[in-house]
Amino acid sequence: MGKLAAKISAVMKDCNYVEKNGTNTFHGYQYATSADVLAKVNTALVKHGIASIAKPELIDIVNVTTTKGNIEKLATIQMTIKLIDVENGETYELVGIGSGQDAGDKAIMKAETAAIKYAYMLSFAISTGDDPEADKNTDESMAGKQAAKAAKPAVQPKQEFAKPAVPHATCSECGAAISDRVKEYSTQKFGRALCMRCQHHAQESA
Repeated sequence: MGKLAAKISAVMKDCNYVEKNGTNTFHGYQYATSADVLAKVNTALVKHGIASIAKPELIDIVNVTTTKGNIEKLATIQMTIKLIDVENGETYELVGIGSGQDAGDKAIMKAETAAIKYAYMLSFAISTGDDPEADKNTDESMAGKQAAKAAKPAVQPKQEFAKPAVPHATCSECGAAISDRVKEYSTQKFGRALCMRCQHHAQESA
């Protein structure tokens, strides 16, 4: 795929950086929105004569119970994107995995959005300007968590927490319930079990 590879290289050059215009008000961090990523990538693909076809596959969807006792859907999607050279028909496939959680009917759509965004970002090596080693806030937060953990007594009084409707693994960062497939994927990629929100946060900080 010599000619297509050259075109993909040109796309990577055009999309090497995407500004972080989105803000997560809950966790207090900025991120590159999927709309910004897709707009920049699509412009570059069209410019260099590459068509794209995205094919989502539902890997998993489960009910989870939030800490407030609400039942929500957690969906995990595998997104396969076929790139096609419009001049000679050469093809190449990109693959991304994403999850989305919602109380209504948008869990799958959120998962699709996350999957296609990160498929492009990872495949085209798109930077958002983060340097995890220079993240002072994260270092301070982790140090505070470790100090708090060390200060806890050996025996804790039993507490009742909201549990998932079906037993699942939990996120090592926020404690949210996650499916076994999400746990397996995040463990391979990040070295620990993370829900998709915390995966996104970790990716934005990477």
